[in-house]
Amino acid sequence: MNKKRAVVFAYHNVGVRCLKVLLAGGVDVALVVTHQDSATENIWFESVISVCQAEGIPYITPESANGAELLEQVKAARPDLMFSFYYRHMLPATVLDVAPAFNMHGSLLPQFRGRAPVNWAVLHGARETGATLHEMTVKPDAGAIVAQTAVPILPDDTAHDVFGKVEVAAEITLWKVLPDLLAGTAPRLPNELAKGSYFGGRKPEDGRIDWSKPAQQVYNLHRAVAPPYPGAFTDVGGHRYIIERARLSRQNLPSLPPGLAVVDNGIFGVCGDGRALAISSLLADGAPISAGELSERLATNS
Repeated sequence: MNKKRAVVFAYHNVGVRCLKVLLAGGVDVALVVTHQDSATENIWFESVISVCQAEGIPYITPESANGAELLEQVKAARPDLMFSFYYRHMLPATVLDVAPAFNMHGSLLPQFRGRAPVNWAVLHGARETGATLHEMTVKPDAGAIVAQTAVPILPDDTAHDVFGKVEVAAEITLWKVLPDLLAGTAPRLPNELAKGSYFGGRKPEDGRIDWSKPAQQVYNLHRAVAPPYPGAFTDVGGHRYIIERARLSRQNLPSLPPGLAVVDNGIFGVCGDGRALAISSLLADGAPISAGELSERLATNS
């Protein structure tokens, strides 16, 4: 039986894991389309380019997925199948028409369609998420579902913690369904969009803390954007404070106004419902700050 040829659009850890699954499953990866790492981004994830170099796979890094040159290169690879694994550009209809295409999305579709699905799931206090392989259409995350794997979101999981689980879920999802996919017998399950949700990309400014919110909401924001993401932040007296590590406090501090506070040499973020976050690591303008130093600053600003 001849190997199936594939063009793979891939980036990030999910791109690395799923590319390796295709190779282990006997797929002839004729071309990989990926991204050059940005000098302005915190690159904490693995490199698809490194995998291509190690395996001798041709790869390209176009700035856009809409160019005529990219389309010709995809056609020249003569793929039987195409895959998108955390590739950051939408694929136009001209590319999707080349061969059946499948995308790995970091949620249990139809929930949390769109950008940054793991971060949105944590922000909204979801108790589980996962990875979904689905048919690609011009409309994002709207094609029929091929396979899914769920993972739990524990109460203190950060988005980074959850992303690690989703990586494994993506690998398992693809590994299990790949033989049927290559044989043309993989299922197509309805992706009922009306029962789901769609979210756009997140910006660093979306990490600004509104201390008037209940503590659980503020904690979910912290968990959703905690490092290696930009972090939840608040500005006080001309300084920017970013929460690196925190937990919901068992103490209630209803007598204190919402915002940063120092109590018994501990740093807290007091919220609108009188509950607080116990902050074990806080950055001030990018550098760690102690409870004593913060107390002095807050006293000056009061």
